[in-house]
Amino acid sequence: MSEHFPIIAITGSSGAGTSSVMHTFENIFRRENVCAAIVEGDSFHRYDRAEMKLRLAAAEREGNTNFSHFGPGTNLFDEVEELFRSYGETGNGLRRKYLHDQGEAAPYQQEPGTFTPWEKLPEDTDLLFYEGLHGAVVHDKVNIAQHPDLLIGVVPVINLEWIQKLWRDKSKRGYSSEAVTDTILRRMPDYVNYICPQFTHTHVNFQRVPCVDTSNPFIARDIPAPDESFVVIRFANPKGIDFQYLLNMINDSFMSRANTIVVPGGKMELAMQLIFTPFIWRMMERKKRATQASREGN
Repeated sequence: MSEHFPIIAITGSSGAGTSSVMHTFENIFRRENVCAAIVEGDSFHRYDRAEMKLRLAAAEREGNTNFSHFGPGTNLFDEVEELFRSYGETGNGLRRKYLHDQGEAAPYQQEPGTFTPWEKLPEDTDLLFYEGLHGAVVHDKVNIAQHPDLLIGVVPVINLEWIQKLWRDKSKRGYSSEAVTDTILRRMPDYVNYICPQFTHTHVNFQRVPCVDTSNPFIARDIPAPDESFVVIRFANPKGIDFQYLLNMINDSFMSRANTIVVPGGKMELAMQLIFTPFIWRMMERKKRATQASREGN
């Protein structure tokens, strides 16, 4: 953690909705005139799309049916931690981009599913913002979770998470239901061992809970709408959180535990704006004071 160079990390599984949270933060950064270095977790996969397919086929031939994007063998955990450590100490580090589709790949004259070369982060950013699968991993000698100043988990209930993944991969990526289901099953051990444990390290968790029947996610025809759900927001340390203010500002919200507020699904972005804007203010104020103290010390 660093007063000079703060880090915010959003972590969640594939299909959990972390990208939507990233857009909310981008709105906050724009409104508050905060210059953030944006890093996407997909850029820290070990293999590009073509090589991942080859590795997956090889694993299946060897009888390994649990080879997935979620585990340490297919991700650069050391490089993620090094980026966080370096940024916290110096305000810089290395990143690259993963080019998901033709639109992202065209400006780089590369194929979709490939990585851009590693490059330094922009100079003079206010904070580092990470969004991806592994922002709070603790594994062997790697402790990524120790570095961010603000760690946020996005964790829909599992059936809703599967519905979101099925809908996205079928409608936007052209996969069949059977292919997506196979991916979910293959990832399950790594999901249990490397995704779920992260949410014990997060400072705030957002869990969307549908109020409609999702008992069989594999036959769902659409994603439950925000107004058909609630969002459970849990604070690891509720000290300093003005729950009464949140209750007054967000209609139909209520407290379920001393550290947990429940809001209507359609109010999730508003809740994030109300909760995290003061966090950003405090981060920037601490950064300003730390910078001023360093100048005076010199």
